[in-house]
Amino acid sequence: MIQEVVYLGLGSNLGNKIENCLRALKEVSGRQNHIQAVSSLYKTEPVGFREQDWFINCVAEVITYLSPRALLQFLQEIEELVGRRKTFRWGPRVIDLDILLYGTEVIKEVDLIIPHPYLHKRAFVLVPLAELAPEFVHPILKKTIRELLEGVEGEEGVELYAPPPDIGEFL
Repeated sequence: MIQEVVYLGLGSNLGNKIENCLRALKEVSGRQNHIQAVSSLYKTEPVGFREQDWFINCVAEVITYLSPRALLQFLQEIEELVGRRKTFRWGPRVIDLDILLYGTEVIKEVDLIIPHPYLHKRAFVLVPLAELAPEFVHPILKKTIRELLEGVEGEEGVELYAPPPDIGEFL
């Protein structure tokens, strides 16, 4: 059975955003996943479609026994359970769960790309990821998360909102 450290991005901009993220974290925990750490919560400006409410974003460090494909399917089930409905690209959502990194794996399939293809361009992902894994080296770009963050534009759209949740509630 495989065991891998993965980094998941979480975001919500509909309903009770913090509760949506916390519920998703609770659902991730267990079922062959163990949450190691969660970043602070950040208030972030929307990207792409800007005419929507701000987001709450965070990153979770998780040990998983699921394959990348099984993890993706599991996260999609959690999104549906928490209340996500398909809208349009970059539109508002109750919850968004993304596999940012799956160890040092590089996967390029039609519906599964790891590392996340926009990871290095998104301050709302890099800021909380750098909080957890600043020295992690991006397997394609060969730069640390800290280096990627230093080179990203738009960091001003990311504000610290709340300290990290107590991971004890996810054990």
